[in-house]
Amino acid sequence: MEELQLQNRLSQKRSELKLSQQALADLVGVSRNTISSIETLQYTPSAKLALLIAIALHCTFEDIFYFE
Repeated sequence: MEELQLQNRLSQKRSELKLSQQALADLVGVSRNTISSIETLQYTPSAKLALLIAIALHCTFEDIFYFE
């Protein structure tokens, strides 16, 4: 069975709202580096953090995160 890789549209969604990585990080209570690492697929967020990000960006989890 092929391993699924969690992908995201975080950078795109963040840019649509004209939010910097730092601004989003401040909204969800993490460092800017954490947001950067999620965007570049170096870090997979916890379910809680992923949902906080979705709420902060006014969209659903599925709008940002998907498997490929």
